[in-house]
Amino acid sequence: MKAFRLDELEAERAANDGAYLQFVRERNMSVGLYALDAGALDPQQPHEQDEVYLVVSGRASITVGVETTQVGRGSVVYVPAGTAHRFHHITEDLRVMVVFSPPEG
Repeated sequence: MKAFRLDELEAERAANDGAYLQFVRERNMSVGLYALDAGALDPQQPHEQDEVYLVVSGRASITVGVETTQVGRGSVVYVPAGTAHRFHHITEDLRVMVVFSPPEG
């Protein structure tokens, strides 16, 4: 078993000066914590993997393909592999758990 605390993951991510911290990598999936501060621009490009986002905190809009929706704490968004997507209009610091399948990279 692997168990994690979000506050510890956030501290590790911040200490490494990165927007993304991968904390699980297995044969069929990887999981990470993604952070974008209010007003930030999301530089993501389409990924080769399917993704599921779980918004842990914050508020923003996300566009996946041609569809846009607002997200906040508790929102879950599925992004098919190869689909353009981006968070935008980030009004509160955004923290998102990301599950990739198969693993990213």
